[in-house]
Amino acid sequence: MLLAISPIDGRYRNKTNNLENFFSEFALIKYRVFVEIEYFICLAEKKFFGLTAKQKKDLRLLVDNFNLEDAQQIKTIEQTTNHDVKAVEYFLKQKLDDLKLSNLKEWIHFGLTSQDINNTANPLMLKHFMEQEFLPAVYNTIQQIQQLAVQLKPYSLLARTHGQPASPTNLGKEIMVFVERLQQQFAQLSLIPHTAKFGGATGNFNAHQIAYPSKNWINIGNDFVENYLQLQRQQFTTQIEHYDNLASICHATERIHTILIDFCRDIWQYISQEYFTQKTKAGEVGSSAMPHKVNPIDFENAEGNLGIANAILHHLASKLPISRLQRDLTDSTVLRNIGVPFAHSIIALKSIEKGIGKLVVNEKNIVKDLDNNWAVVAEAIQTILRRENYPNPYEALKTLTRGNQGINQKTLHQFINKLKINDALKKELKQITPQNYTGIYPKF
Repeated sequence: MLLAISPIDGRYRNKTNNLENFFSEFALIKYRVFVEIEYFICLAEKKFFGLTAKQKKDLRLLVDNFNLEDAQQIKTIEQTTNHDVKAVEYFLKQKLDDLKLSNLKEWIHFGLTSQDINNTANPLMLKHFMEQEFLPAVYNTIQQIQQLAVQLKPYSLLARTHGQPASPTNLGKEIMVFVERLQQQFAQLSLIPHTAKFGGATGNFNAHQIAYPSKNWINIGNDFVENYLQLQRQQFTTQIEHYDNLASICHATERIHTILIDFCRDIWQYISQEYFTQKTKAGEVGSSAMPHKVNPIDFENAEGNLGIANAILHHLASKLPISRLQRDLTDSTVLRNIGVPFAHSIIALKSIEKGIGKLVVNEKNIVKDLDNNWAVVAEAIQTILRRENYPNPYEALKTLTRGNQGINQKTLHQFINKLKINDALKKELKQITPQNYTGIYPKF
């Protein structure tokens, strides 16, 4: 860990180690083996050759029992082939020898190009990661933020627009803004399909068709991708997949990250305003020089990691869908980094979870800010006066309150007393306070 170049595999290893099951070199090799085996079994079930139930089980055990020693064997073969997918093919042919299936070896990788394996293995890795790790993690973060909103519902809050005091709001409702935004983007992300390319060197099943022209290779390809791999097969492709849906996943994830950055910055600001304090832990240090410091480091850490994630996601989304003519190799090296932004995302989500767990409401300061800003109820007073057809109410309140100099409950009530209105209306106006002038919003 101390020698790791990336903090993902170094400093933050304990937060990202689960991702090795989806994005490591080992994982990619294992998923390639899985696709090759399933394709081999699919061909058998399409009656190109025969396999017994036990032979199918033994073949699938090659995936279930795949280990680091197997992966290393493939890497050793690759030193000779200088081609990663061809190394997987040769490895599996050796395994067929062990299983007494040597006569079927040439059906491994039959008619395929390497991208038929890569463009099914990679989306399958991402699909499993999204379903098993990322979507649950984002969902849990949304739930935690929603729970925070409910906890903060009792507190009125001085709003700030353009950084200046504005019409009061509810602290819980302000947190619900992020919940609603995240829920909408989460729903969109969840619906993006995971698509794959499978169709030979230039997408037309050329080799398959020339060998078996009577077979419906489009149907076979569709059936294999959709029913054996649980992916959606793209119908018109070059040598590689379109990557448009992968770009959509990147963009949707980027939007979720942007909302979370906004959330982190607002919470950071509330901590700076001392609306929140933070729980301390014995032995922890906030500053190497200033003993009093309790910094909002979890939200800062999250913001930084989300920013790095978005930079990489943006590049993936803008680069991957572009390839010269039927294929260039630029997608290959870029795609190997698909796990990097999601690792930074997981780090950020865990930091947000930790940061929220430290928050303690400082009600005294929240109330103090409201009490120091009675001018914000001017909007309420002038609106009621408009209702009563009182002449120039906005201008009257503007003269009194603009700049908020010396405005408090006493001066505001003195202003109300001088208005030429009936006593019932004066009473109504005096009942308005910064604490109760918070409007309405849906229940949460």
